[in-house]
Amino acid sequence: MGFIKEFKEFAIKGNVIDLAVAVVIGAAFGAIVSSLVDDIITPLLLAPSLKAIGAADIDQLVWGTVKYGKFLAAIIKFLVIAIVLFLIIKAINSTKKKEEAAPAEPSSTDKLLEEIRDELRKK
Repeated sequence: MGFIKEFKEFAIKGNVIDLAVAVVIGAAFGAIVSSLVDDIITPLLLAPSLKAIGAADIDQLVWGTVKYGKFLAAIIKFLVIAIVLFLIIKAINSTKKKEEAAPAEPSSTDKLLEEIRDELRKK
């Protein structure tokens, strides 16, 4: 029974649940990025290049038997994800710096001690 109880405590901890939520959100984000690359970036930005080489879709790019078009699409998806994550982390870090920069208010004890110090200096 000890093992089951330990596992239950481990599984219910916030870290495991947070990780599960992150995986689900990551999968959904991956689908959004795939759609962005496949349905927006590729047709709008790569369409002229693809037409120039005679390919209608990036997946059709081949060199012999090597299908490098899918590899290029994967690289584009990776770059989009990396840029978005960089921007998110940069925004989070900037808010943390603002929170850390704000000076803490002195406690009531500290205020009282400062008043006593100031009175003693006057004498």
